[in-house]
Amino acid sequence: MESHEGFGVSVGSMPKAAFSYHGEDDDQIATVLSSDVKPRILLMGLRRSGKSSIQKVVFHKMSPNETLFLESTAKIFKDDVSNNSFINFQIWDIPGQVDFLDTNFDLDMIFGGTGALIFVVDAQDEYIDALTCLHQTVSKAYRVNPQIRFEIFIHKVDGLSDDHKIETQRDISQRANEELHEAGLTDLHLSFYLTSIYDHSIFEAFSKVVQKLIPQLSTLENLLSSYVQNSMVEKAFLFDVVSKIYIATDGSAVDMQSYELCCEMIDVMIDMTCIYGDDESECACEQDSTCIIRLNNSSILYLREITRFLVLVCILRDEAFTKRGIIDYNILCLQKAIHSVFDVRTKLNKPNGVLPVEGMNSIGHLANSTNA
Repeated sequence: MESHEGFGVSVGSMPKAAFSYHGEDDDQIATVLSSDVKPRILLMGLRRSGKSSIQKVVFHKMSPNETLFLESTAKIFKDDVSNNSFINFQIWDIPGQVDFLDTNFDLDMIFGGTGALIFVVDAQDEYIDALTCLHQTVSKAYRVNPQIRFEIFIHKVDGLSDDHKIETQRDISQRANEELHEAGLTDLHLSFYLTSIYDHSIFEAFSKVVQKLIPQLSTLENLLSSYVQNSMVEKAFLFDVVSKIYIATDGSAVDMQSYELCCEMIDVMIDMTCIYGDDESECACEQDSTCIIRLNNSSILYLREITRFLVLVCILRDEAFTKRGIIDYNILCLQKAIHSVFDVRTKLNKPNGVLPVEGMNSIGHLANSTNA
């Protein structure tokens, strides 16, 4: 089906099973990430702080209202988040009642292979006990593995006013850092996020966590910045379709409203594909997915499939879209360069994030729409 101006979607280009087309290059990207860069993320915090709800909403598409009926986690739950997704890692949901002072727990096994530790603090509850547990947890984890990135989700803030949110984050941040300073752990850095499963804040926070675990992040950001500069695009996101986590974006600041619009666009495209897509069509799996939505403020949301796992979502002005040919040509150059980023490690045995010659040439071919 041809894409139409106003709202366009190549129906059938993303089958329900994988929301993607199948290609050797994309499988190779998945292989590289699953074999070499598959870190473990720990979800920790006190009981009923919302750890399991976060996992279910972000990676299993559970409705936030359905999480009210989840039972409390009784044992360590390991979830492999790699099926039909660009993101390849394991999430371990650690029960709040786990006592790390117990000699039965192998701390080297738990923290040794961990890339990030997310500690969830319930902002609607008294958090003094949670901060005590946070200090004990990060102290032990840091001594076992100093390379762990510590991320603090100040969760369930949907019921708080804006002023209360800011004050709660300031108080928790100050108390946590003071305890670390008193313990002599001055090199241990904590990152804080205000989150809720009832809006897109939890997806944005998880995006920031995952980005820190991608060695090729700086290269991807440079590619997107080059694309934005040469295509008169205001903002560009590289999304993992399945989880709606954005893998990278250009160098400009992320506006929450723009991010939410992009997430909702992906939802619309997936819903349309699930309704009208033809899973039995072989040719449909080889087409590039495209979606165009015109907003009432003279802006356009433009989505293009990059790999079987990734889509590029751009925000641009109506007048800039008149040069769609140049924009699409630059997307093809970007697509080739992104493939090269992940292909280089297997073919040329070079460090992460180093573009091969052909990848650099792809970016050099970007057309400048301002001169066209």
